[in-house]
Amino acid sequence: MNPDDPLLRILACPLDKGRLHLLPPDAPADPDEALYNPRLRRRYPIVDGIPQLLPSSGEQVDEDEHEALLKRMVP
Repeated sequence: MNPDDPLLRILACPLDKGRLHLLPPDAPADPDEALYNPRLRRRYPIVDGIPQLLPSSGEQVDEDEHEALLKRMVP
């Protein structure tokens, strides 16, 4: 997914309906893109270019990973 993709402007977290931030690939540890909600500390995968935005698809991240993800977020 491209950071300039207009789809990013309308995608929202299924839990708090807030903005999601694109996390670019971070190979080799995390080769896939994801969308991140820093307010709830939840990461949603992007599989084959399709954001997986079901509440059950998101995963909670711990404090250390949250700090690392904040540095990777595309504004």
